[in-house]
Amino acid sequence: MINTIGIIGYGNFGTFVHELGQRFFPGLEYRIHSRRCAPDNEKFFDLKTAAQSDVVFLCAGIREYEERMKAVLEHALPHTVFIDVATVKKHTSDLCHKYCDGRRFISTHPMFGPTSYQKHKGNVEGFRIVVTDYTLKNDDYQMLKDKFSIFGFNIIEMTADEHDKNLAETLFVTHYIGQSIMKAGFDRTELDTLSFQFLMDAVESVKNDQKLFEDVYKYNPYCKEAAEKFHSSQQEVFKNLK
Repeated sequence: MINTIGIIGYGNFGTFVHELGQRFFPGLEYRIHSRRCAPDNEKFFDLKTAAQSDVVFLCAGIREYEERMKAVLEHALPHTVFIDVATVKKHTSDLCHKYCDGRRFISTHPMFGPTSYQKHKGNVEGFRIVVTDYTLKNDDYQMLKDKFSIFGFNIIEMTADEHDKNLAETLFVTHYIGQSIMKAGFDRTELDTLSFQFLMDAVESVKNDQKLFEDVYKYNPYCKEAAEKFHSSQQEVFKNLK
């Protein structure tokens, strides 16, 4: 029986997880732990209290994930279910197997965030959640999968390695292009074509994620190859213009 949800980290994504939780599971108690907010025992709690919830979401930066995970699991109860929502999956899934020590966990990557949620006016139909690993009983996992499917989410199952390879060639490349366009100083104009508007929408969705961009490159082994491939193709395109 799930009565309490712990959210560790209250940045953009942790805040978003809280918002979604209150919308789709309004009857549960939410315990948030943030290093930026003092505990008030109403919304914000100390780490031990939040970590001893029935389900715990770790919404921390990838570079901090191992340290934060160890701190959470030091206090978590034997029945606590740990939810990994990091953008890279092989790295954090390996950490789950290393530190969860028999506790149940799910490694997931929601392929959306607060920006896309707002642009769709809260309509989550078709929003994708990738699941790469779990240690729940199959019946419990299927029940959760069915529930989220009823809400409108599309659950996609693949290995952590498949996820990271696909991510390097999609989300990371989007970040790479977005960072390049920002560095070049390109911006919207009164003459924008529809395709350029779509391009700038993508740029704006990732432009504030410099830390995530760097972490994904460091912890996803496929990103270096994707960046080199894209850089090489840019040079080839420019060469053909001469």
